[in-house]
Amino acid sequence: MERVKSTIGTELYKVEITSDSGNLLIADEPEAMGGKNRGFSPKELLISALAACTSATVKMYADRKQWNLKEVKTDIELERDEVTNKTIINRKVSFIGDLDEKQKERLLIVANACPLHKILSNPIEINTSAI
Repeated sequence: MERVKSTIGTELYKVEITSDSGNLLIADEPEAMGGKNRGFSPKELLISALAACTSATVKMYADRKQWNLKEVKTDIELERDEVTNKTIINRKVSFIGDLDEKQKERLLIVANACPLHKILSNPIEINTSAI
């Protein structure tokens, strides 16, 4: 089980997030929303996780197959359709290297099998309680 903890103090919208593995990052809101834009917004953090997972999963697969994949680039957009109450994530993936079309098609399938894609595309239950 992964775990993170966050803390917000007196500085408006600046959130420090720490992981059990000892990593630290700052989340903030854009200046237009009253923050100081010192870190990724919460929505940017969400799609960043998907981008990182997609890239790493695809690269690991290609490495295991010994395919000539030099680089993976992801471009992800998050949209919210308030009318239908639906979240839409558009992900574009580029594969740089000496790959044929069949290999690229397989890598797209692998991208859809990354752990974060599976989490985000299945029902999610969030339980909230006071500490």
